[in-house]
Amino acid sequence: MSTDQEKPTESSITVKLSTHLKPEHLEVVNESFMHNVPRGSETHFKVVVVSKDFEGIPLIKRHRIINELLRDELAGGVHALSIIAKSPSQWETGGKAVEPSPACRGGFGK
Repeated sequence: MSTDQEKPTESSITVKLSTHLKPEHLEVVNESFMHNVPRGSETHFKVVVVSKDFEGIPLIKRHRIINELLRDELAGGVHALSIIAKSPSQWETGGKAVEPSPACRGGFGK
């Protein structure tokens, strides 16, 4: 069983998004294993956030809200952040399936 100390960045992201957005649904997925980084890295994440706070807010503003909340993590080692930010009505009507992230291309356009 892993602890918050073993996954400090993932834990920090989860706490900040949970605290500030009070999501109805939240997934924080460490996708670092899909990239050329050392085992156990916390450099690539996908977040799926469903919050009432997103009702009536354009997608770009939702992304800005999340990026601002995670400013320290992005400055401190998170290299990539994939964001899926939906209102509860979008989540219900659009289906709850989240597409898997594409395979890493090596970072050099391979």
